[in-house]
Amino acid sequence: MKIEWIGHSCFKVESGGYSIITDPYSEGSVPGLAPVKEEANLILCSHEHGDHNARTCVTVKETPENAVCPFQITKIETYHDEVKGAKRGPNVIHILDDGENKVAHFGDLGCELEPEQLEKLKGLDVALIPVGGFYTIDAVQAADLVRQIKPRIVVPMHYRSEADAFGFQVIGTVDTFTECMRSVMTCFRSEIESIYEYDAQVIVLQPKNRIKSGMHV
Repeated sequence: MKIEWIGHSCFKVESGGYSIITDPYSEGSVPGLAPVKEEANLILCSHEHGDHNARTCVTVKETPENAVCPFQITKIETYHDEVKGAKRGPNVIHILDDGENKVAHFGDLGCELEPEQLEKLKGLDVALIPVGGFYTIDAVQAADLVRQIKPRIVVPMHYRSEADAFGFQVIGTVDTFTECMRSVMTCFRSEIESIYEYDAQVIVLQPKNRIKSGMHV
């Protein structure tokens, strides 16, 4: 399985020649990130806000008739805020399981999870978790969630970077989250292809679509 961070909460997950894009953001919706220009077999959106539901930014590839999607997809219905969606509506956690690896994309999770939901999230190989706060759970809440579900690897998302100038100003940086974790590796690339090559608990990726000094890098 290959997991690539496009930027913000948008990832491309590939296995067996089949690809899924999660939470594509609309052009200009996230400061410091270039437009999403990807292709995939399937698009999954955690909720219907413009920085997560830009389906038209992704070209949907035709899947051959005899091809089988390698992923079993499980949805967990949650909320985008701490008041059962009253402020920002619902949110969906997507679990993608290709039979070898299991990855969960937490979308804009903004609430604490129920015990039965936490149980479904145990045994993850990779957890893609928002850590920036304000619109989602914050760094401390994210760290507590990690301690409860114990994924093999955590990839933080939905945060602001001062050094690389991307993300909303109202959300926090990744540092507050990584300071809560026992082992962190910063990768100067946007993807991971084999989770078994990493010893760290947290892998901080570089977004594929980040813009620096006026250039898309």
